[in-house]
Amino acid sequence: MHLDVDPVGLVRGKNRQSDGLLAQYVNDRPFAASSFLSVAIGRAFAQTMAGKSKDRQALADRALPFEIRIVPVALSGDLKMVTRLFGPLGYTIVSPTAVGEHQVIDLVVSATLRLADILKHLYVLVPVLDNFKHYYVSEEEIDNLLAKGEGWLSEHPEKELISRRALKHRRSLTNMALARLEETPPHKDETEEARKLKPEEQLESPMRLHALRLDTVAEVLRQHSVSSVLDLGCGEGKLMSRLVKERGLERIVGVDTSVRTLEAAHRKLRLHQAGDAMASRMSLQMGSLTYGDRRWQGFDAATLVEVIEHIEPHRLSALVLSLFADARPRVVVMTTPNREYNVLFDGLKDGTLRHPDHRFEWTRAEFESWANEVADEHGYAVRFAPLGPVDDIHGGPSQMAVFKLADAA
Repeated sequence: MHLDVDPVGLVRGKNRQSDGLLAQYVNDRPFAASSFLSVAIGRAFAQTMAGKSKDRQALADRALPFEIRIVPVALSGDLKMVTRLFGPLGYTIVSPTAVGEHQVIDLVVSATLRLADILKHLYVLVPVLDNFKHYYVSEEEIDNLLAKGEGWLSEHPEKELISRRALKHRRSLTNMALARLEETPPHKDETEEARKLKPEEQLESPMRLHALRLDTVAEVLRQHSVSSVLDLGCGEGKLMSRLVKERGLERIVGVDTSVRTLEAAHRKLRLHQAGDAMASRMSLQMGSLTYGDRRWQGFDAATLVEVIEHIEPHRLSALVLSLFADARPRVVVMTTPNREYNVLFDGLKDGTLRHPDHRFEWTRAEFESWANEVADEHGYAVRFAPLGPVDDIHGGPSQMAVFKLADAA
């Protein structure tokens, strides 16, 4: 790709009072690879960056040996910055050679990776090397960063530096991005082994526990006559696919931190085939569960089905504030595993959690203590119920809390 940036077009229509006229026209933007290159990659290679190939999907999925050269690249920092950013992703740094007297480099790296992954890395890291973006950065840029960084950014040792520079050093945005990265498990390629039942589903499948949870939550919402539902941690949309059949539900919104998961939900719910009426009734959002979001306000109900155990314990207080203090739906339905029941699962070693991504699993007493405290602090009443076959000693395999605003009709 050869990118030719018009220096006059850079400032056409802009307020000229903020900078001197000379500074607006005399700069390195037309001559060094920067965020303009990222925008061009996104427009020219969108399908490739998504990892899609109409005729040769197997080739798009294959890691191939590439050598990538970008010249000149704007660099804020020393040459070690290149190794810090590209090294952990499997690149060999061939030639980060300084060009002339200014801080630009002739960047040459090599790696055996999928082309889609390489394009995403370049999309994010070229502006990070430059430490500047030519456009205004808002909260939407967090979604963009996490979408391109899914599968690698959460595990990158320089994720804080990358997030800070990618978001133009706006502290609030950087903190939100890092919190969402903490919530997002690293992506693993969908091999045949990965497509099998997840560990938790393997344990619970004989009792159809997952289907029971979803059916029970849908019934609770029906009993409370809600007209709008916010499904937090919606996953692939299994609950939403049940709720869409409820005639009284006028609005259903699913929220998840993972782009790939939302893409799977989009396919499962057939939103690409939805007409205007369905599109206005049901939608998906990428977002954090631990940061307040104005879009969450105004819903009758919110659901978190087997979600809270995937959040780090020290982040739960942020979830409580964003959901119970800020969004304040009339009803909140929450389910989570009962750790006491784990001893009854065959093949689950003592002290082992049901899923490798679970940060914790609560006993019935622990869950009730936490939920009662949340309810008391934020004006809710809460009731509890076991889910699944109940053991006299260990209780049910899963547990549900239904919160209701104390002053709600």
